[in-house]
Amino acid sequence: MLTQATIDKMHVMKMASLAEAFERQIRSPECAQMSFEERVGMMIDAESDAREQRKLTRRLQWARLRHQASLEDVDWHAPRGLDRQVVLGLGRCGWIREHQNLLITGPTGVGKSWLACAFAERACRSGHSAFYARAPRLQHDLAVARGDGSYGRMLARLAKTELVVLDDFALTPLKDQERRDLLEILEDRHERASTLVTSQLPVKQWHEAIGEATLADAICDRLIHAAHRIELKGASLREAKARAKKPAKAGA
Repeated sequence: MLTQATIDKMHVMKMASLAEAFERQIRSPECAQMSFEERVGMMIDAESDAREQRKLTRRLQWARLRHQASLEDVDWHAPRGLDRQVVLGLGRCGWIREHQNLLITGPTGVGKSWLACAFAERACRSGHSAFYARAPRLQHDLAVARGDGSYGRMLARLAKTELVVLDDFALTPLKDQERRDLLEILEDRHERASTLVTSQLPVKQWHEAIGEATLADAICDRLIHAAHRIELKGASLREAKARAKKPAKAGA
């Protein structure tokens, strides 16, 4: 009865993994040979690991990543100018801890979005909060938020996120309100949090795509200054995968 009461209390205290580890030790003859300190340490480790896993799950759910991607699965063989040492170095997340930005550019289909999600996934696994959004969708959501009164709360949530991924930036020239929204986001994050941007446009064309010189200067200064850059090149990986899956013609 005492043992069951202890297990029940662990569940009430939301220590389910500790309770499971405790029950396993009771059933395991090998654990009877271990010291008290070793047995307590094993139970605490089980509970700690479970809590960290739950935190990671929540971070990944909040991130809403477009792709299930990880840096361990990067395709290093595709000819797109991807430097392994640069990617692995950025994968240590020092740039996030130092509140720096990362800009990934290149033509469509070379894996910009996938790579951005892989960096965000690594950030989550390293204990950082992350949030992914396609830039056009985020601009729409901000417009809706302005109308329903949640604009300030939305900006505040973005400001608190350690890594924000803006995918497909500047697919079309920005409108006036979109420029102002972007400046608000970047101003909140400047030297306080990191922003990862992907774009088909080379960085040197961003100023023109943003439009309105004064706002473009302010946005580029906060976004580009001292940012890390990955410039991809080559043919579309989607096209190559489609060709590989295409059935061979009869008699070929």
